[in-house]
Order: sequence, then structure tokens, then C-alpha cells
Amino acid sequence: QLQASGGGLVQAGGSLRLSCAASGRTVSSYSMGWFRLAPGKEREFVAAISWGGYRTYYVDSVKGRFTISRDSAKDTLYLQMNGLKPEDTAVYYCAAGESWGTVPATYRYWGQGTLVTVSS
Repeated sequence: QLQASGGGLVQAGGSLRLSCAASGRTVSSYSMGWFRLAPGKEREFVAAISWGGYRTYYVDSVKGRFTISRDSAKDTLYLQMNGLKPEDTAVYYCAAGESWGTVPATYRYWGQGTLVTVSS
């Protein structure tokens, strides 16, 4: 089970740090990712990190602003979001899977989502 947290309301230009903690099952050997779902839009890939943390990948719109990381000892995934924009407003979901990718179907386990709202 994955539990995402850290969302909230922030002004444009501000920062938030999302966390995704695993319980009941270790995800240290899985690739992990963040996706987001904005009103009226399809679920969008945001960032991914390999099981060892050696590789990361971002959607172009967040490159240079967001940083994905993981702490295997704590079985926790993070997303540091800086320079937030109103278009980043969405429910953010963490996911874990055996494979690496940007497609939701790649991931087997999903968190419940945490809402990020960026005001202009």
C-alpha cells in the first residue's frame, strides 16, 4: 500500500514536497513514479525514478523545477516541487512497478493521491 501526502495550497512560485510511504510491502526493488490528474485532463506522467535511484526522468513541463528522489531505507518516495505554477494544480499520485516507464499501465501499485493547488 502506498500513502501519498504533502499536498496543499500554495501561491505561484512557491514550493511543496510530496511524500509517498510504502506499508505492508517493500517497494525498494521497484521503479517508482509520480503522475497527476488535473480537472478535465487525462492522467499525466510527471517523473520516474529507477529502483536504485540511479535514473530519473521528467516530463518536459517540470524539468528544472521538480526533483524526484527516494529513500530506500525508509521505503519512501519524494517529489520536491519548486517554482510551482497554476497549471501544476492537480491530484498527484505515486506508483510503483517492476518496470520503468511513463505509461500508467507500467505500474502495479498506486497511492490514493494528494491534492496540490497553486493559486495565481
